[in-house]
Amino acid sequence: MRIRTLVVGVVLVAAVAFATNAVAQSTDPWIGTWKVNLAKSKYSPGPAPKSSTIIITAADGGIKQVNDAVPSTGAPTHSELTCKFDGKDCAVKGNPNADTQTYTKIDGHSYTVVAKKGGKVTVTTKIVISADGKTRTATQTGTDAQGKPVSNTIVYDRS
Repeated sequence: MRIRTLVVGVVLVAAVAFATNAVAQSTDPWIGTWKVNLAKSKYSPGPAPKSSTIIITAADGGIKQVNDAVPSTGAPTHSELTCKFDGKDCAVKGNPNADTQTYTKIDGHSYTVVAKKGGKVTVTTKIVISADGKTRTATQTGTDAQGKPVSNTIVYDRS
């Protein structure tokens, strides 16, 4: 009887530990679907896109990020990457302004992204998730692929 009780206890502890770990991984504040709030965002140079949605999921000890946007002119864009918060370059697919990006976690609600094109740093972005987890603010500085200065504050709402 004691062995049975011990085995049941060990199984319960393992189940609780597994569940706690799964919940902790899914509660990263940046995980989710984010839609641009054009009324609160500022683009320099403009124009602002018609729409932009970012979907971030947990993947391989880091994140997978998928961006879909409709620019003010031209065809819709789609880019994606899978990256860890380790400061190492990750390949970006579909972004005309970056071949690679590096992600570095600052704290539980913020991180930086450094975009590079042809090995040269183009745009640095600081991402901050609000304390209530409902707003994502991306502050971008640098130059785009054409060498034009970039100074954007892009606000996204969790959807």
